[in-house]
Amino acid sequence: MTTLDERHGEGAREGDGSRGELALDPAGTHGPERTHGPEPTHGPAPTHAPAVVPLEHPDAVLPGLTGSKAANLARAAGAGLPVLPGFVIPPGGDTDTIALRRAWQELSDGGARTLVVRSSSPKEDTEQSSLAGQFDSVLDVRGWREFRTAVRTVLDSADRPDGSTVPMAVLVQPMLTARVGGVMFGADPVEGRTDRLLVSAVRGGPDSLVSGVQAGTSYWLGGHGRLLRREPAGAGSPLTRSELVRLARLAQRARQVFGGPQDIEFGFDQDGRLWLFQSRPITAMAARPARGARLLGPGPVAETLPEQLTPLEEDLWVAPMARGLAAALDIAGSAPRRLLRAVPVVTTVGGRAVADLRLLGLVTPRYRWPALLNPAPGARRLGAAWRVGRLGAALPGLATDLVADVDRHLADVPAPAGLAFPALRTELRWTRRVLASLHAQESLAGALLRDPPKSRTAAGLALSALARARARGVPDDRVIAENPVVLALTAPSLRGPTKALPDTMGPEAGAAQEDPAVASFASLPPREALRLRIRWVQELQVRLVRETARRAGIDGERVGLLRWAELAGVLEGGAPPADLEARVPPAVSAPLPDTFRLAADGAVVAERDRGRGDGVRGVSGGRGAGTVWDGAGPRPADAVLVVRTLDPALAPLLPGLTALVAQTGSPLSHLAVLAREFGLPAVVGAADAVNRFPPGTRLTVDGTTGEVRPTVDDTRPATGGVRLGNAP
Repeated sequence: MTTLDERHGEGAREGDGSRGELALDPAGTHGPERTHGPEPTHGPAPTHAPAVVPLEHPDAVLPGLTGSKAANLARAAGAGLPVLPGFVIPPGGDTDTIALRRAWQELSDGGARTLVVRSSSPKEDTEQSSLAGQFDSVLDVRGWREFRTAVRTVLDSADRPDGSTVPMAVLVQPMLTARVGGVMFGADPVEGRTDRLLVSAVRGGPDSLVSGVQAGTSYWLGGHGRLLRREPAGAGSPLTRSELVRLARLAQRARQVFGGPQDIEFGFDQDGRLWLFQSRPITAMAARPARGARLLGPGPVAETLPEQLTPLEEDLWVAPMARGLAAALDIAGSAPRRLLRAVPVVTTVGGRAVADLRLLGLVTPRYRWPALLNPAPGARRLGAAWRVGRLGAALPGLATDLVADVDRHLADVPAPAGLAFPALRTELRWTRRVLASLHAQESLAGALLRDPPKSRTAAGLALSALARARARGVPDDRVIAENPVVLALTAPSLRGPTKALPDTMGPEAGAAQEDPAVASFASLPPREALRLRIRWVQELQVRLVRETARRAGIDGERVGLLRWAELAGVLEGGAPPADLEARVPPAVSAPLPDTFRLAADGAVVAERDRGRGDGVRGVSGGRGAGTVWDGAGPRPADAVLVVRTLDPALAPLLPGLTALVAQTGSPLSHLAVLAREFGLPAVVGAADAVNRFPPGTRLTVDGTTGEVRPTVDDTRPATGGVRLGNAP
């Protein structure tokens, strides 16, 4: 006796006049239009509930009596949708053996017809939670004794792993020999589109699809059934074009009956008739950006600020960078001034610095010819040409002067411990102003100046200095004090000590040891010199803030939870915010996609790679990073479950996971539906994932694009700046 969920096998009742009008004929037309069934009442079951409730009974639409699954089918049948006949055993009704045997005798034709015995709890198939595949259904039930055992199996599945028991009714229907079966969503839940339908179909019943054993063939349809896309494209199609149109009509009618798009299980029998096996609300739709949402990404700003930032770090480092880049874009004529005033060039998402990639000119226009015909960019460049022409010649001198001013100021600043509060405030305000100037000039230098063919970088110079210091036995904690250029190898941070320095095994380190004379500040081109000063000023800010926190009695690990205005208030003699101790540090956020947009609720929606043909598919949006777990042994705190198939039995493991990766599966399988309900990034079709990503591997999973890749420890040098890709 099998307990796979909701497969419909053989033996639909022939010539059953009570339900004949519910089927769609092979041409896809309906019988006489029937009025919609009554709206379900979500109250308790009647005090004296009957032992058996036929689906055509008016009370069958009450979820409190028959459960949500049966109530939805009764409502669909009352509206003229093609539903198989059947009856429901309400909670407690299995004790009336006489009524139960009479109903079984009639539906099974005295045991000649096989039945399916299905769960129908008021807790499943609701707008809040589907609990897809969480309760048992028993298929191919033959004979009275086997029927009684199947009913008990379904009722026993109401006992949950946490020790609770949910109310459970039992739905009984004939089995049906399905030529093709599958699942249809009246909207695209993976992309969050309500103007499209998503159908996944297999030959036979839909059980192998919803259980995750088969991925099936997926169809993306327009609202009237027009085929937009099919995957896999080269495989034989289980559904014909006319059948896809009939499914679209069924989805449209179900939407009208239930007041919203539905998650539907369906089957076409051997005679070509379409049957509705199950209908429930779509419980989880992927976030979708608004039309015209900005295209964001870490881009070049991640070179300078690669790690997640605290609120104060955002104010100290992201805000000056945004002002500096806006000034550079304005001078270069790369973006309209009105837009630069309204939209920050750089911002943060989940504490991670990101840039507007279109403003930086890092994205090719979607429509090339209109972009070429647009006179605005040319007019802006024409207006800026005289400035840029003169600036190109003057920029090296301007950069030299700015570098000299910064060096002079840094050399004159006393140790923070010797500064009074007013002086600390003055120095911090100077750092924020000068950072904006440094970022602006650094960006313009990258756009307008050509580096010499063999010019050195700040990171290369730092590696050379580090290699020489280690060769002389200088410990790492003293290297920066001896030669601050080594700061170019670390990212700024208000939390804890300076990050560990990297190894010095690169070719530049060896070259520097051979020729130390080359490794001098004077050898840096203007852009690299500016980048190095950005890092030095950031380090001065770190020391000034830590000294302020020490004097104000603020824990060093909590000072980053302040905002700049609050820190300025402390420097002016005020007290720290009263709620500072109660503030919770931001949760660790996953690395951001290379390109993404933000939905209205702030959710990150990665740009999809439409050219992917490797079978990997994101089925539940979001992005997560964590440690691979195979479901056995100790569970990591940030577990990414990597399995072969989306077995519904894995459902109890989903709460608390960081992400889910499977080698096979469908976006409409039960586990994929549950993953979307939990907001859990999930990917299917990741070939050989179990072997490629053994337990303990660090993974980043994008449930939107389907990207699965090992997580690289983010320790790259933080000396990068931003090049204005569309500057003249």
